[in-house]
Amino acid sequence: MTKRDFDLLNGFNILYLEDEADLLKHTTTVLEDFAKNIFAVQSCGEALKILENNHVDVIISDILLKNENGIEFLRHLKDELDINIPAILTTAHTDTGHLLDAIKLKVENYIVKPINIKELLNALHDVLMPKIQQREIARSYNIIKTISAVTDGKQVDLIRFIIKNLDDENTLNYSYTDIMEKVEVSKPTVIKLFKSLSDQGILTKIQNGKYHFDETKLPIPE
Repeated sequence: MTKRDFDLLNGFNILYLEDEADLLKHTTTVLEDFAKNIFAVQSCGEALKILENNHVDVIISDILLKNENGIEFLRHLKDELDINIPAILTTAHTDTGHLLDAIKLKVENYIVKPINIKELLNALHDVLMPKIQQREIARSYNIIKTISAVTDGKQVDLIRFIIKNLDDENTLNYSYTDIMEKVEVSKPTVIKLFKSLSDQGILTKIQNGKYHFDETKLPIPE
């Protein structure tokens, strides 16, 4: 079996719904070392508020919550709110009915308690893999498109650095000095590339050491 790279999880936000306070705290503490953000809640109402105000990449939910049901919560998201987020269900019961309901709902994974952290990390990795691959494909394509916008071969490594270090808002938070410490290029090369991308509307300076990357302005390679 191919070894999973859990470092890939650090770019994703996880919503974790569990009504057992101790389990919620323990599992959240572990997952915080791997994911970008963990939104830990104990009720469906709290979970809905998180979804209203935050981007969530995957949901982990217990099935039998206090006066609530995780499967019904996910069904409500998909059928009534048209929110389709990959999900992993956890349960202390190997109930066939619950398993069939999870299958009908097309839940991505199902873990029996007590939760094995390695099993949970494996499940998160597998569930998020399509998103990881999509990001890598988009990133590679943006590199190709950006390279086609310049002519200086020395700037290729610099372009790769820019694309790979954009945050979720497509913002680069690096000064010229920071960049030169990471990439073996001269300051004139950095200035020349940034001016070229700026002239084309691809890279816009927000403030010193902070730039917005607009991929819609990238040329389409022939």
